[in-house]
Amino acid sequence: MKVKIISDSTCDLSPELLAKYDIAIVPLYVLMGDKTQKDGLEVTPEDIYAYVSETGKLPSTSAPNLGDFVDEFKKWRDEGYEVVHFNISSDFSSSYQNACTAASEMDGVQVVDTRNLSTGSGLVVLHGAELAQQGKSAAEIKAACDAMADKVEASFVVDSIDYLHKGGRCSSVAALGANLLKLKPLIEVLDGKMKAGKKYRGNIDKVILNYVTDKLRDRDDIDKHRIFITHTKCNPVTVQQVRGKINELYPGFEEILETTAGCTITSHCGPGTLGILFVRK
Repeated sequence: MKVKIISDSTCDLSPELLAKYDIAIVPLYVLMGDKTQKDGLEVTPEDIYAYVSETGKLPSTSAPNLGDFVDEFKKWRDEGYEVVHFNISSDFSSSYQNACTAASEMDGVQVVDTRNLSTGSGLVVLHGAELAQQGKSAAEIKAACDAMADKVEASFVVDSIDYLHKGGRCSSVAALGANLLKLKPLIEVLDGKMKAGKKYRGNIDKVILNYVTDKLRDRDDIDKHRIFITHTKCNPVTVQQVRGKINELYPGFEEILETTAGCTITSHCGPGTLGILFVRK
């Protein structure tokens, strides 16, 4: 039986990758003022930057509802597909639980908790899509992707903690101190949750390269199939330097993929955020 791969919109895969691997998307909702819009379809990161600039407030996000998932799953089941659906970590959103409830209402639907976000989730989604192309069943794909989820290494370094402060993730005193000291925090995904890591100091372009060096230097445990560079409005020259640094420190990746983070990462971290995301062996 054919298998359809579906993800919620937090996977941050580019339109080109979605088309290449025939992946369908169920969008989250972004709430800005009194407007609720579909992530990636009706609202973009640029809209979020404009909203924050104009209002000083952050938007909020909400999961697709049960009906959204039922409608999407049923569409593909009616066309004769088995379905494997991928979600942002269940610790970040009720998206996973809503998808599981929808899947319980019909046969032939498997749901994967990626235990990650952004292209950390995207790495798991693409693995599932490749297995689907190889003719694996939905159950086989879920089992393989569940096993892979814990091997994904996802992190980001953040230019300014203004968005983290606005979102209530750090105090006013901490934000003031960080800005005065030009601190750039590392945000890592560990055990399906976001946690603060090392604090870098200095110009963000230099910090980003130091961060990449810290993540890749003296490693021999990284799967060379693919690595993502995912960012929010970073200097293109810096992004290119990151690509060069990856090739210098850990040569031989089959794919180095660059994507722009979507509304979820944007609303958490703001502009000038960059991460490298990959899978351990």
